[in-house]
Amino acid sequence: MTKNNDHVLAALREAEQFATVETVDNITRLGGLTNLVYRVETGDQSVIVRIPGEGTDEYIDRKVEAFNARAAASAGVSPEVIFARPESGLMISYAVQNIETMTPDLFKSRAGSPARAGKALSKLHNSGETFQFRFELFSMIDDYLNILSEKDANLPDGYHDVVAAAEPLKDVLAHANLPLAPCHCDPLCENFLDDGKTMWIIDWEYSGMNDPLWDVGDLSVEAGMNAAQDAELMEAYFGRPPTAAETGRMVIYKAMCDLLWTLWGLIQHADNNTADDFWAYATGRFDRCKALMQEPIFQQHILAVKNRSAETVLKN
Repeated sequence: MTKNNDHVLAALREAEQFATVETVDNITRLGGLTNLVYRVETGDQSVIVRIPGEGTDEYIDRKVEAFNARAAASAGVSPEVIFARPESGLMISYAVQNIETMTPDLFKSRAGSPARAGKALSKLHNSGETFQFRFELFSMIDDYLNILSEKDANLPDGYHDVVAAAEPLKDVLAHANLPLAPCHCDPLCENFLDDGKTMWIIDWEYSGMNDPLWDVGDLSVEAGMNAAQDAELMEAYFGRPPTAAETGRMVIYKAMCDLLWTLWGLIQHADNNTADDFWAYATGRFDRCKALMQEPIFQQHILAVKNRSAETVLKN
């Protein structure tokens, strides 16, 4: 057994039920940019061992993550957590068998995958579970804007215009009487596992209570969904065609998702982070955000949310 595998086996033994395991049948490294993730086969069991990346405890609350991961499992959308040690970030969970880890290409090629994702998100959001932590979109945007203002940062063309156009959306959503639900908040395609019948959701590092349509809009962006896929996703999510106001919120979040991660990418670029081409990442996100916000129909989506808010006030 290699030194690396010894490390994984030692981590596995921290769980009481695997404390006496001497050897395992197979260890397979899985994807993961910030964490070390392994599938471990031992006897008739297959488990996932997640060893946190160095430094991730600086920006991820592992106690919140462990609590929310267990709540998501109780909701029936995520694998059962066998063991979690928040102090170190180690987490061990049961593996889901016969799945494909989703990608943008797979969301396009696997028939029905947007609908299965919509149903999974709906099941989570309507589960009645309560997550720890409150995801505050505009507070995060403001924090990133403040950080950028203190840096000698390159900014893409039209940056200030888009930031100014986004500011009124805070009030639009604040007056919309938005629901709060347990949300993933970082629904990258790779956090969805598909067995062809059911979509499972993993990785609860950034999860919290949020407007549920954030997850729907964010997934649409990450998967690069077209209008037909958005319609499939939304109808499966609601079990009916969405209202104009529901569609409006989802589209607004598509734009705000790209703006949020644009700002994050610009900070990485200003800090000379060499882990990726963060200028290309940020400008790609920004161009997509700007294009969506400049479409004439975007204002119609905002108006639909405003009108729904006015109707709610009148009813009350």
